[in-house]
Parts: sequence; structure tokens; C-alpha cells
Amino acid sequence: MLVHTVYFWLKPELTAAQRADFRTGVESLGKIKAVEKLYVGVPAKTVKRPIIDDSYSVALTVVCRDLAAHDAYQIDPIHLEFINGFKTFWQKVQIYDAE
Repeated sequence: MLVHTVYFWLKPELTAAQRADFRTGVESLGKIKAVEKLYVGVPAKTVKRPIIDDSYSVALTVVCRDLAAHDAYQIDPIHLEFINGFKTFWQKVQIYDAE
């Protein structure tokens, strides 16, 4: 199994409608055949602690069967369309991959 976790920091000037479109775009990645499970969320309203980074706007977690499935996900047309359609919406992206 490979877990692909992506954190997006969206540009502050985005409208509520643009943020909703972005969320829909992220959720569309679940249509990719290589995706076993997909989770999308925003920072939880947990108690603030120094070890928690809740500065991101949207979190995405994609679970793939293996590295080959992850690699297929990366070049899937749905993924590439998402990047091309929304790359102007974020100011920072951080990715963590784990096996």
C-alpha cells in the first residue's frame, strides 16, 4: 500500500465559490482507477497545540494499492486536468508519501 498525502495552502484572495470549485476538483481525483480510497478535509477544530500545523487550507489523502498504482495516478488524465485547472489556486503544496 502507498499513502499519498497532499496539503494545499490556497491563495487568500480566492472567493468562496472558487474554494468550493477547488474542493470539487480535489474530490474528482477519486474517479481515478488507481485510487483505492480518497479522503478530503480541512483543518479540524481541535485544541491548538504547538505540534499541530493547521495552517493549510485543504488536505488530500489518496490510498493506492502499490507504487505502480501511485505512478499510474500521477499520469492519469484526471490528475493532470486537476493540476492544470487549479494550480493557480494554491500558493503552496506539500506532499508526503508513505509505504
